[in-house]
Amino acid sequence: MNKVTVKINGEEDYIVNIGSDLLKDAGSIISEVHAPCRVAYITDFTVGAHYTATVVDSLKDAGFEVFIFAFPAGESSKNMETYEKILEFLADNEITRSDLIVELGGGVVGDLAGFAAATYMRGIDYVQIPTSLLAMVDSSVGGKTSIDLESGKNLCGAFHQPISVICSVDTLETLEKKYFDDGVAEIIKYGMLGNEKILKILHSCVENHDNLYFALKPFLSEIVEESISTKLNFVKSDVYDNGKRQFLNLGHTIGHAIEHASRYAIPHGHAVAVGMCSIARAGEKMNITEEGTANNVTALIRACGLPTSTIISPVDLYNSALSDKKRRGGEISLVIPVKFGECEIKKFKIDELKNILTLGVK
Repeated sequence: MNKVTVKINGEEDYIVNIGSDLLKDAGSIISEVHAPCRVAYITDFTVGAHYTATVVDSLKDAGFEVFIFAFPAGESSKNMETYEKILEFLADNEITRSDLIVELGGGVVGDLAGFAAATYMRGIDYVQIPTSLLAMVDSSVGGKTSIDLESGKNLCGAFHQPISVICSVDTLETLEKKYFDDGVAEIIKYGMLGNEKILKILHSCVENHDNLYFALKPFLSEIVEESISTKLNFVKSDVYDNGKRQFLNLGHTIGHAIEHASRYAIPHGHAVAVGMCSIARAGEKMNITEEGTANNVTALIRACGLPTSTIISPVDLYNSALSDKKRRGGEISLVIPVKFGECEIKKFKIDELKNILTLGVK
């Protein structure tokens, strides 16, 4: 088992545990950072059907008293209604500030459970057990928690760090291909932000195997560790996303707009993949991005089985992007590749965004 220590300015350190077959040890791992107590175990129906028995038995064996809450899988559950039900569940089962939330699932479960932990009784401890590649390499680390509003994605949320993260990469065997590919998009993002080891692994895998999951399987623990370490380089000094952490938004302004405009029919990683291609194309046309970068980005993303364009119009994307969290008054910050492996943050007037979208989307 590999361990990454998360050190973020002003926050308590915590450990990300990475390996295979870790769910049966979840109780003992958690007991190292929290005394036995009442646990609100939160999952979705799909993931829970595979792994709840293993995790709950492990928690009970370690002395925890477990109360189970499950909800329908998918982005459509990441809303105020599900959030309220979780809060009522916590109160009904007399979860107190000395107790614990343990979540098992992908990014939707992690965001919901984390936001409940951040706000219930003004904050209680929680543990992330991500079961999707996207959640392992991205949302389980860094403390962002949220729900969606009708106006846009992740508009209601809080910063709240977990006390432990358990990444058992064998859970990826039961993940649908499109959701595995979602995680690959975020991994590509870390490569575009400068992690050459990730890029070498990805290029080697797409060149020598036509099934990306099986090609990446021997490298999963390593690539999760590399991705988390890369993310921490941007997060550790900027937990509240006011400076360096914003580099992690590469592809996300357009990506979130695609998700919202499609009513979440297009999943997050697929949308971000299109977002990265689009902003690289726009960057070249604005003479910000080195020529050829867009072709290189697009080629890698396409080789990984991800989309590189969208049929959603620039006007519809612009309307969806108006509520983006990265907007500050009449300006919006965009992460634009300078070349493959190097990006910069530029501010634009919000009305310039429509033209940028037109330049990049095809």
